[in-house]
Amino acid sequence: EVQLVESGGGLVQPGGSLRLSCAASRDTAARYLMAWFRQPPGKQREGVAVIDRRGTKTLYRDSVLGRFTISKDNEKDTLYLEMNSLTPRDTAMYYCARARETFYELSLLPHDFTDWGQGTMVTVSS
Repeated sequence: EVQLVESGGGLVQPGGSLRLSCAASRDTAARYLMAWFRQPPGKQREGVAVIDRRGTKTLYRDSVLGRFTISKDNEKDTLYLEMNSLTPRDTAMYYCARARETFYELSLLPHDFTDWGQGTMVTVSS
């Protein structure tokens, strides 16, 4: 069974930055499409960014484009999300997820991902 463990969340002021990490297992980062999702309080889960197996192709939701960067280190089996210029609207529980092994299309739809971490909370507030 795969393990996905997020870390790096916390309280940050508007305009600040955070770097989230997702430690995976079983060579997940190299073998699977992986993504970051978030769920704002009282709202549905939404896709934030996705990266392909090789780490060469990415896709972002419009509201984070230019502010967030998804990346991964296959040797460390770790997924990252660099978040800059944070606003209160970025407040959410952030989850990493992996798609099923044969799914290669860049997607930000939750139903395309089969395994999820427990999440790390990001709060943007002054």
